[in-house]
Amino acid sequence: MATRLETLETRRRELYEALAGLGDFRRGTISVNYRKCGKSNCACARAEHPGHGPQYLWNATIGGRSRARNVRLGPELEQVGNEVETYRAFGRLCAELVEVNEQICQLRPVRAVAEASELEEVKKKLRKRFARKPPKN
Repeated sequence: MATRLETLETRRRELYEALAGLGDFRRGTISVNYRKCGKSNCACARAEHPGHGPQYLWNATIGGRSRARNVRLGPELEQVGNEVETYRAFGRLCAELVEVNEQICQLRPVRAVAEASELEEVKKKLRKRFARKPPKN
């Protein structure tokens, strides 16, 4: 059991180091859009025409609000694309870190209480900590 715990702690340190080395990232996605302008005499009004574009759009939901921004083709699109991909890597690392931490918590031994008075103190403290609070009127 001790070697498994040591292995998990080593993996956790590796994940922290990987998180520290990620660099810049942003949440969201990049979509490619073709749009019709609505002018009846424009080429995009024909049925076989895909529309004007491609236009690259960065989309994200932040604080419950949807945000979008046009991104220019070239270095700006490359930068935003890399940042979005790094965010996905960040999410994968965080999920793995949580999983490893949960396994560590399961394997870590529980502290033994020797005296009955100490046990009663611990119980009293925990009852207070986890007691339901009365509803506010």
